[in-house]
Amino acid sequence: MHFPRLPDWLIYAAVVVALLIAAVGRQAHVDAPAAPPPAPAAEGAALGPASPFDPAVVVEVSGKTEPGAGTAFSVSASGVWVTARHVVEGCSQAAIVVAPGRGVAAEVRIDPEAETAILTTDGGAPPLPLGLTARLRRGEQAFHMGFPQGRPGEASSRLIGRENLVVQGRGARTEPVLVWAETGRTDGLKGTLGGLSGAPALDDQGRVVGVTIAEAPRRGRIYTTAPETTARILGAGGRRLSGAPGGAISADNYGRVADDLRRNLRVAQVVCLTA
Repeated sequence: MHFPRLPDWLIYAAVVVALLIAAVGRQAHVDAPAAPPPAPAAEGAALGPASPFDPAVVVEVSGKTEPGAGTAFSVSASGVWVTARHVVEGCSQAAIVVAPGRGVAAEVRIDPEAETAILTTDGGAPPLPLGLTARLRRGEQAFHMGFPQGRPGEASSRLIGRENLVVQGRGARTEPVLVWAETGRTDGLKGTLGGLSGAPALDDQGRVVGVTIAEAPRRGRIYTTAPETTARILGAGGRRLSGAPGGAISADNYGRVADDLRRNLRVAQVVCLTA
């Protein structure tokens, strides 16, 4: 028995249809590529705004005030200085040290919402330029210059991110702060950076981007006020927030820059006395 010969075009059409069906069926079962890993908070990424969901660090402040010392820096040649709140809070008398054994009386105004304080004196020193509106990026450097352990000294750091400072006890509040990883310090300076509280945190252009307020020695962390916090208290006093650069600072020269700032009293020691 003989079957009729099929036309060639019909055979070719059947083959093409079979290939198309096989191809479509295979594509329908192809696995999707694995999702990429989540992007880390990369160095150089812009720092986002403060958020109540940022990690928190809790500190307990007692009601007892003892004589102490810290650092302040000039923001006006007329005699306006910024320091950390806890350095001068509760003082019966605060003073800016202008020479060994000599100080100038300072009037204290505490920021009720943050870890900052304004000091005013009769006469002042050239102000440090402010960079409080600059966009910060993770990994950028800061230089903290003042009087750790009551002696001239400084530290350097790199920006990690934001946290919320939760203060319990006297002056209870929550405020955003910046967290920095310590990367260097004055040769021979061991142990605590106590006394550096109130020091300016300067960027690589010599502009103030925050006020040094605390450290976590075991973690190698330094905490500063957020720029917007410092800008608020200075703006409330009617002071213009200058963005002019103050001179390049690097890991190679920040010790010399710090010496010049202390010598010119643009960064000075502040002492708190009690009755």
